Amino acid sequence: MDFQSRILGHFNASIDAKTYASEVLPPFIEVASQMMVQCLVSEGKILACGNGGSAGDSQHFSSELLNRFERERPSLPALALTTDTSTLTSIANDYSYNEIFSKQIRALGQPGDILLAISTSGNSANVVQAIQAAHDRDMHIVALTGRDGGDMASLLGQDDCEIRVPSTSTARIQEVHLLAIHCLCDLIDQQLFGSTE
Repeated sequence: MDFQSRILGHFNASIDAKTYASEVLPPFIEVASQMMVQCLVSEGKILACGNGGSAGDSQHFSSELLNRFERERPSLPALALTTDTSTLTSIANDYSYNEIFSKQIRALGQPGDILLAISTSGNSANVVQAIQAAHDRDMHIVALTGRDGGDMASLLGQDDCEIRVPSTSTARIQEVHLLAIHCLCDLIDQQLFGSTE
């Protein structure tokens, strides 16, 4: 087997997925960034959740806001709901794994806050329940999905925003999700702190 050709195939598939996504996603990413900025200037916060690689993306996003992205600026309030193992395991043990995010949202979420809900399939049961809990708390949703949007898409209202990657490959969807997260971080900084160019 020619491993380098296989590697090149992955690079090319990623490039193709991002090129296709670039033709579809910019308006949705722009709207999502504006929602997040409005939340932040209104003294709200952004909660983020997902499973597996999407949990990593949740933490990546919150760290870019709490610490910094590509410029020096004040910290911004964001929290990944995927990091407190005592909380996660106690909820999973005492109730259900499907409630590990929703119970946190019911405790921490406030009206006007945003939930960044991430699932490549759109069908993760605990993320679906997180969206329902966020709506119960009068929060808005920015959903990062793929494929057909899954169950998450059907739960979103007119004040929510779905960034749906037009791909059926989990790896490609994850790669575009990370790029979308970086776009969101950049646009938040641009709108709150001005251009550096």
